[in-house]
Amino acid sequence: MIVTTSQATVRSATGAANLEDVLAELAVRRQEFGEQKYVPRDFVARLKETGVYRAATPRRFGGEPLPPAEFLRIVERISVVDGSTGWVASFGSALVYLAALPLDTQAALYADGPDVVFAGGLFPIQPAPEVAGGFRIDGRWKFASGCMGADVLGVGIPGDASTDGKPRTAVLRPEQVEIVQDWDVVGMRGTGSFDLVVRDVVVPREWTFIRGGAPTVDEPLYRYPAIAYAAQVLAVVGAGVARAALDHAVETGAGRSGITGAPKLADRPYYRTAVAQAEADLRSARAYFYEITEEVWETVLRGDPVTAEQNAHLRLAATHIAATAASVVNRLVEISGTAAIFHGHPLQQWAGDALVPQQHAFLGPGLVDAAGAVLMGQPPTVPGFR
Repeated sequence: MIVTTSQATVRSATGAANLEDVLAELAVRRQEFGEQKYVPRDFVARLKETGVYRAATPRRFGGEPLPPAEFLRIVERISVVDGSTGWVASFGSALVYLAALPLDTQAALYADGPDVVFAGGLFPIQPAPEVAGGFRIDGRWKFASGCMGADVLGVGIPGDASTDGKPRTAVLRPEQVEIVQDWDVVGMRGTGSFDLVVRDVVVPREWTFIRGGAPTVDEPLYRYPAIAYAAQVLAVVGAGVARAALDHAVETGAGRSGITGAPKLADRPYYRTAVAQAEADLRSARAYFYEITEEVWETVLRGDPVTAEQNAHLRLAATHIAATAASVVNRLVEISGTAAIFHGHPLQQWAGDALVPQQHAFLGPGLVDAAGAVLMGQPPTVPGFR
């Protein structure tokens, strides 16, 4: 086990919760979450107690914003226990987006405290004609991970000449939104990434923001690249899942003989070699991932602008660790013999969970090309790269 965090205990509005205590509860309940397809509101409240959902709230509104690397390590640690819950916890970072709301709107948003859970179904972008009082919202959006425990929900609407081509997000209260529980997948089953349906609701302009737009809050965290951070928090979930699979492979290999009476796995050179290579690959990807995260954060703290090249490295490192994590788990399935073909084998769940980050639009293979283009002085080859 190499995932650590220096912030195991964080103050919250409801007291304090030790992260390890919450993870012990998660280990007992993760099957429940997978079967019902979402992390319930009572456990989201437990995550709030650890500080996860105030880790990107502006300090001026009572938040305790964490350096990105520290937050990412917490998400990774949760994901070792359960990838779906790590995915849901990762959206504690989404309040970085909401820092683009007007300050008065943010004051209203945090009026009841800094521990706010935001979930968004941002795609497909749906038309939202401007009317008296704001934008008329009507449509259906997909992949609203964590929506069952959210305090506010966002849906994607078109941008305009004032948004530099970037889409807007309209922020709504849960009572204004219907959640359609249609999540049926092989990985991250417990994320509750359901559809959101909104029917004829007018959202004031001041309750919309440009995704990745300039923040209205002048604090260091909001000068860190927002889109890159959104990719990182998802990618690191895969790293946690891969760590769980590797730990299992080591423990199982040392103790289990094959059903045919063949030597135990740890006595087979191909098994030892594959596990060792997987360990080296995952640790190497993590080193690059956290190294560039800390380098960019130091740039932000100095007051210097983050360069295009640094942003490209953030995107590349996130994509690389997501792909590496999936490769590690798949390799472990390959070498684990007949036992791994059964539905109940834990490697099957980890393989499904590790698949999801690398399939995400923020982490697909096109991002590697875009990063390479930027590193060679060319424009990025995908939209929304920065």
